Amino acid sequence: MQNPDIYLHDIPLGEAQAAWHAALEERNLLTPLGSESVPLEQANGRVTAEPVWARLSSPHYHASAMDGYAIRAEDTRGATETAPKQLAIGQQAVYMDTGDPIPQGFNAVVMVENVQVIGDAIEIIAPAAPWQYIRPMGEDMVATELVLAANHRIRPQDLGALAGSGHDRVTVYRRPRVAIIPTGNELVRPGVPVQAGQIIEYNSLVLGALAEEAGAEVTRYPIHPNDQEKIKQTVLEAMKTHDLIVVNAGSSAGSQDFTARVFAEVGKIYVHGIAIRPGHPVILAAAQKALAGIPGYPVSAAVTFELLCLPLILRWQGQVAPARPHIQAKLARKVVSPMGDDEFLRVTVGQVGQTAIATPLSGGAGVITSLVKADGVVTIPRFKEGHHAGEMVDVELMGDPNKVRNTILAIGSHDMTLDVLADELARRSAIRGRRVWLSSAHVGSYSGLMALQRGEAHFAGSHLLNEDGDRAGEYNTNAIAQLLAPFGVRVLVMGFVNRVQGLIVLRGNPKRVNTLEDLTRADMTFVNRQRGAGTRALLDFELKKRGINPRQITGYDRAEYTHLALAAQVKSGAADCGLGILAAARALELDFVPLFNERYDLIIPVEHYESDLLQPMLEVIRDPAFARRVQALGGYETGKMGVVLEG
Repeated sequence: MQNPDIYLHDIPLGEAQAAWHAALEERNLLTPLGSESVPLEQANGRVTAEPVWARLSSPHYHASAMDGYAIRAEDTRGATETAPKQLAIGQQAVYMDTGDPIPQGFNAVVMVENVQVIGDAIEIIAPAAPWQYIRPMGEDMVATELVLAANHRIRPQDLGALAGSGHDRVTVYRRPRVAIIPTGNELVRPGVPVQAGQIIEYNSLVLGALAEEAGAEVTRYPIHPNDQEKIKQTVLEAMKTHDLIVVNAGSSAGSQDFTARVFAEVGKIYVHGIAIRPGHPVILAAAQKALAGIPGYPVSAAVTFELLCLPLILRWQGQVAPARPHIQAKLARKVVSPMGDDEFLRVTVGQVGQTAIATPLSGGAGVITSLVKADGVVTIPRFKEGHHAGEMVDVELMGDPNKVRNTILAIGSHDMTLDVLADELARRSAIRGRRVWLSSAHVGSYSGLMALQRGEAHFAGSHLLNEDGDRAGEYNTNAIAQLLAPFGVRVLVMGFVNRVQGLIVLRGNPKRVNTLEDLTRADMTFVNRQRGAGTRALLDFELKKRGINPRQITGYDRAEYTHLALAAQVKSGAADCGLGILAAARALELDFVPLFNERYDLIIPVEHYESDLLQPMLEVIRDPAFARRVQALGGYETGKMGVVLEG
């Protein structure tokens, strides 16, 4: 595909990899790199380029394994407590420290605590077996024995074996050299104050760290503006000293996307577009070196680099990517996948009872936090439309499988205090030697209780207002009676926080918003919470009390899933106000018009409340120090925190 006018013809992932590898193989760019000899101090993590054979036996002499006396076993025959044997020191017994060479003609060691020194002799009350407490020459390894095979990634213990077998250096593959060139007029370096339209460039950090973790040496080039000639010159320069040149961003087909044009000039393009999500506008090319154009969206960049570039980096070192563990998990909600693309869905994973639960994270290609929070990946094949809620799926875990069993799953209403709780729990449990994590999915109070009904969470944060009945104006009791009790789910209601709900507005409240009635003004734009959220239920309850028709409110149907996301919409100017909590307004330096006080509870099934898993979290919740940290956020009262209110 040398013609730069041919763009974005998506092909399956396997075909793309095969086409690129075939092109690299034609140029002799697919075989392991050359070798070099390095001292053992620099060898950890490197890969052996040839087998390593022992130069010395280890130990290279017969060595005493104990402090004691070297003796001849035959001299101790018949020794008993009633008829002990005495051996002359110097002639029949020679004192040994651990590791001392065994004198010629001696064939056993008796421990010092098992003898009694009597003048110039030792007394023995039990016979010794030949070669007892002696490390024979070659016990660990014998000279000429294979110590490490070729293509072995060296570990700390391997360094000891190399040194012990007589080596002070080892021949390893040269590290692959990877150049990463970030491009884009909108990019600025981390730490530089950003203006509207500017984006902090961190893809080169992420991609570089992935490459370094795989054993490569990385050159991170400065940010390049969208200038075809400048990008081309840097690519040509990088090709002189690097094995893989990665141009980040500009890989699509827009007027400011120059990667394909540059690669077509310096080499030949073999792939432009892969049927994967995230990350389809990928370019794979070759010249005298390997070339890759990686999309600019951060999740697309990380996923495509891991799928395409890391296997090449490992192959150059005689390695393949290590297999990750897989588990079967129940999908917490429905997922719709576009036909025609392999989708790599990031999920959090925890275990409720005997069932692993996979909760999908936001799938946006620009949501880098989905990679931070993800415990695993569900691959949805390109011709499958998705998965239903409750369906069992295969999850490729990205970390320690033990984390699944030690993760507390919270599904329900969003509150910033849950993030504080997760931080406290992780820090304190690490200090105590048993890591416990809290993973929270923000789907609203109603959906959280439904998750408890289906057995998909350990607890739910909820603030569903009772709108009618004997307990109208209270929280959560009606919802529990309707959604949980009929299904045999026994729960208790734990007090967590009382919080202030109000209107989040820009600094100075320029629109002079003070009441819910102000939301109906023609000059007002509102942003709401999603259906099923307790805040949405509170708003609807209060609007109904005041006789306000929601259709009179511009933006009523526009919804966000968290208080912080709602506050961000106000901060950006996309909305004039939204109903949320004071802590969210403070976090984004916005003003706040207090309107209501409400109760935010934790709804916990009894079986989980009594489990060992939740005890560290309950301990944190009931610690006054944690309550003080919550109060510092603003807008919270913690008098009932940790108190069982119902059940």
